[in-house]
Amino acid sequence: MLDANRAAFREEAFELLAELETSLLELEEHPADSELIGRVFRAMHTIKGSGAMFGFTEISEFTHEVETVFDLVRNGKLSVSKELIDLTLKARDRIRNMLDGNDAVDEKEGLSLIGAFKRFGRNTVNVDSDVDSARIEPQPVPPSCDSPGGEIACRIRFKPSPDIFLTGTDPALLLNELRRLGDCKIVAHLDDIPLLENINPEQCHTYWDILLTTRRGIDAVRDVFIFVEDTCEVQIDVIGKSDEFDIESTHKKLGEILVERGDLTPEDMEMVLKNQKRFGEIVVETGLASPSHVESALMEQQLVREAQQKRQSSETAASVRVPSDKLDKLVDLVGELVTVQARLSQTAGMRSDPQLSSIAEEVERLTAELRDNTLNIRMMPIGATFSKFKRLVRDLSSELGKEIEMTTEGAETELDKTVIERLNDPLVHLIRNSIDHGIEPPEVRAAAGKPRQGTVALTAVHSGDCVVITIQDDGAGLDREAIRAKAVEKGLIAENAELPEKELFALIFAPGFSTAKKVTGVSGRGVGMDVVKKAMDALRGSIEISSQKGNGTTISIRLPLTLAIIESLLVKIADECFVMPLSIVEECVELTRDDITRAHGRHLANVRGRLIPYIPLREKFQMPGEPPGIEQIVITGVHGNRVGFVVDSVLGEHQTVIKSLGKAYRNVPGLSGATILGDGSVALILDAPQLLRGVEPAE
Repeated sequence: MLDANRAAFREEAFELLAELETSLLELEEHPADSELIGRVFRAMHTIKGSGAMFGFTEISEFTHEVETVFDLVRNGKLSVSKELIDLTLKARDRIRNMLDGNDAVDEKEGLSLIGAFKRFGRNTVNVDSDVDSARIEPQPVPPSCDSPGGEIACRIRFKPSPDIFLTGTDPALLLNELRRLGDCKIVAHLDDIPLLENINPEQCHTYWDILLTTRRGIDAVRDVFIFVEDTCEVQIDVIGKSDEFDIESTHKKLGEILVERGDLTPEDMEMVLKNQKRFGEIVVETGLASPSHVESALMEQQLVREAQQKRQSSETAASVRVPSDKLDKLVDLVGELVTVQARLSQTAGMRSDPQLSSIAEEVERLTAELRDNTLNIRMMPIGATFSKFKRLVRDLSSELGKEIEMTTEGAETELDKTVIERLNDPLVHLIRNSIDHGIEPPEVRAAAGKPRQGTVALTAVHSGDCVVITIQDDGAGLDREAIRAKAVEKGLIAENAELPEKELFALIFAPGFSTAKKVTGVSGRGVGMDVVKKAMDALRGSIEISSQKGNGTTISIRLPLTLAIIESLLVKIADECFVMPLSIVEECVELTRDDITRAHGRHLANVRGRLIPYIPLREKFQMPGEPPGIEQIVITGVHGNRVGFVVDSVLGEHQTVIKSLGKAYRNVPGLSGATILGDGSVALILDAPQLLRGVEPAE
């Protein structure tokens, strides 16, 4: 159980570190934003507290130093500076390495970071209260006593979940943390402890009332319970400021406090008041409240006078965390169900049984709805991936001495989680290229009449059943002549070849291709763009480049929404069936013997006055037999080119559940997978980008 909780902590910590990085980068742009400061502090506080509970002591101790400094920032005693942001980003990276169990974690670096954070704290201790105007002023707070400037008194009821011990949480540690905040009085309620023979030692049967007087502010009190508030009953009421408690104030009556806490009903209080005994004695004697409840209420009565009550309600969790492998298993099962449903529909059609056909139609409707809902569960906003690149742009622009701003748009655009996971590396290569090769140094930009600061814009938008991601920079643009010269040098094109601009730019994706004059730590080896091209082919996506010298470059990536289940076109060659993704299919036209004769042996078809190159798949796959008199050309749009694939016949649309090929067939050119048809036979999925290599261009 503890191992499972440690794994859950690591998963949560990775999410917090991602949020922390985003918050720090935003804080660098808006250093006076108290909400961002609070987000950074809470992320550190949660990692520290949860890490201590689940045995990550080293992480907890290291994070404590960072949290301490940001507590000073939160209280307006320290300003946000670039030095502090740089230091905290390094600390974030170190925590990430520690979570990964990375053996390369440098102990000297850790000690250096801790020393740097401690210096920040020491430099603040002796700062006079009249700090200069450059420091952050704390935001004005409502009269709910959130200000750390004054001493407040608050009442806390902490009722842990019975299963709190099973999560590795020790309530005593939370109570000790409250004691460190100020003057703290605690009363334990033991009423719910069962008899010894009925007690479960793995459950918590005790809860506590705490009266706390502190100068740290209400946020510090809430932060103590930040990682248990969703599973425990935590009620925090601010009952006044210390400077409001004077001798002239009227005491709250004992009964009022018990009613206010919910330990006594107003009706019970009225009944007790009719008696002559002291209120507390009567309540205990009649069994309406326990002695510990009365003791706790008396303690509060001595502490506060006429204070406003403020209750913090716990928010109900709006989402459920599910391991990704369980989600993948669900999608696999839905895929199997889609296949079985297709077989059922085909069987019903063959038997001409109205009742069976009705059942098959109902199953088909439910299966389609289940498929769509399951795939939607796997859809994730691409914004989380986008936010990672802000750090990349910040660090790389600083390393290269450039001024670059990154803008994002369409972060809410959703993609299948598998696509997003495999998209990260290609985007990193493209953004690094834009920064290194595209954006000029500030002096060069200023001399050309451009702003000193360059811009890299990352956008995502839905386009039919695909998502289009665009990386656009306002840099120098691509040099046609340099690309052409390099392509001739590497033997990719003939010296006298004339290529359209789009095809010329596409040459930069060739293995080992680079126009950089020297190799740097960022680029110049000619491997990055080759990686991008291979990744796009693996994702069944396409990539296009447009550029204008002096005005920047735009790279557009088109990707399918999901890789699990796709709409496709089912075609037949000889006795075999094949599948093509419907997203790339534009139209189907006939190819007759006369059309072939008029082309004089060249694989070109005249489609409404335009010559379209095509690939005869029967010939490509060396399939036996003679083709029919009239074949079909499936015209596709891949990488911005219109190319046809000649098949014997087109059978129609098909819902394809993608299955990976075995080891023996995994590297067969032109095939990307397989699917099972309704009759139980296997159809191979055609890999259009691979098949297009070496196609004769149209003249």
